[in-house]
Amino acid sequence: MKTIGDIRVALRFGHGFPGDLEAFEADLQRALEASSETDLNAVATVIVDYRGRIRLYQDPDFDMAVQEGIDLAARLKREAQGR
Repeated sequence: MKTIGDIRVALRFGHGFPGDLEAFEADLQRALEASSETDLNAVATVIVDYRGRIRLYQDPDFDMAVQEGIDLAARLKREAQGR
């Protein structure tokens, strides 16, 4: 997944977080507007970011890691409240 088209296809097929397709298009547009003809670093940053988000979302251990974080936050909150 190296092109804007690859990322768009992956996001259209739901291989990302909710709202990522719309956010990607908006972020890409802002990056293009902020870039010059010789400096497309902002565009590259958007591509790398969303490629990573797609890979993260597809990671089979992602849901488990999120649940561990939620459980830890709940435990810390209970401990802080003295329960």
